[in-house]
Amino acid sequence: MFIGSCTNGRLEDLEIAARILADKKVADYVKLIVTPASREVYKQAAKNGIIEALTKAGAIITHPGCGLCCGRSGGILSEGERVVATNNRNFLGRMGPPSVEIYLSSPAVAAATALAGHIALPEL
Repeated sequence: MFIGSCTNGRLEDLEIAARILADKKVADYVKLIVTPASREVYKQAAKNGIIEALTKAGAIITHPGCGLCCGRSGGILSEGERVVATNNRNFLGRMGPPSVEIYLSSPAVAAATALAGHIALPEL
């Protein structure tokens, strides 16, 4: 799962994900990567306890800014993997090999999916 980057990495997006993940753990076989949109978002999320809530749930927090969706850093996907991601594009081959399956969603759906281990709707 991927939450963040310039699209859906705002403070309110991270807060929604943290609220859904609060006091829970991501599924054992799921990797949840979170990339805050900017350094300011990261600092505010850390100050508000959002980063702590996400990491307690099992999220991997990357450096702010561009991430997985631009295919440069933050956990490029491997052959045959699938991802539910909050970025705004799913160009074939951009997040890893062309065999990667990319499903675009909201931060709430990505967080709920990380918990369930399959595409799921959040309980808000």
